[in-house]
Amino acid sequence: EEEFKWLLQEEVHAVLKQLQDILKEASHRFALPTSGSGGAVKQENFVLSPSGTDQVKGVLTLQGDALCQADVNLKMPRNNQLLHFAFREDKQWKLQQIQDARNHVNQAIYLLMNRDVNYQFKTGLEVLKLMDAVMLQLSRARNRLTTPATLTLPEIASSGLTKMFTPTLPPDILVNFYINLNKLCLTVYQLHVLQPSTTKNFKPAGGSILHNPGAMFEFGNQRYEVSHVHKVECVVPWLNDALVFFTVSLQLCQQLKDKISVFSSYWNYRPY
Repeated sequence: EEEFKWLLQEEVHAVLKQLQDILKEASHRFALPTSGSGGAVKQENFVLSPSGTDQVKGVLTLQGDALCQADVNLKMPRNNQLLHFAFREDKQWKLQQIQDARNHVNQAIYLLMNRDVNYQFKTGLEVLKLMDAVMLQLSRARNRLTTPATLTLPEIASSGLTKMFTPTLPPDILVNFYINLNKLCLTVYQLHVLQPSTTKNFKPAGGSILHNPGAMFEFGNQRYEVSHVHKVECVVPWLNDALVFFTVSLQLCQQLKDKISVFSSYWNYRPY
């Protein structure tokens, strides 16, 4: 039991300190302040790498959780016409996934800082509850980056994103940006209008991360079908760092939980 008391008073705090240090590093990755610029967030340019297609090329500029510039060239398969569109200068697109992930990390740090070195843990259950709360925030942070939102095509069509470009996007083009793991992805959908006289059975597509050619939807009293889909992406190194920090932190939490549980059962010290 003396050993268990030592674990509660000493080792638990050592692990909490380690977790705080790792998560502060993760949090800094999201904020990306540049040194000596009064906390301003630096802009980073990423070249989109096509996956098996050269129809879409471009450069995306990321500033923390905001996509502040998108410069995209699209080659239309029908006539090889080249379209160029970019964000209007007064516009930027907030990436909610990055914002949410950072908020969950900061919430985990807050939980840990609430139990400073002077705090005395009295039971193993108390530690287990704290670890569960921290792990919940870390799992949510990770899930926000690994699981993009499922959207219907009308939701994509009506999102503010379509109004951000100059020149204005043609009505037969839809675009969507999202984070998937350590990548910033751009999907371009080319559409064709379904004429009222068409014999095709109209089945509106449900929500999806990525819609396939043939998906149909109705928007603004007009029916459309997706004819071509182009997905391009770029790796964002600091998102990769953040995901590694989440994994290491979750492992540390689990190890401490396992140790507490072993002691609790071994010494028949049951705080339940």
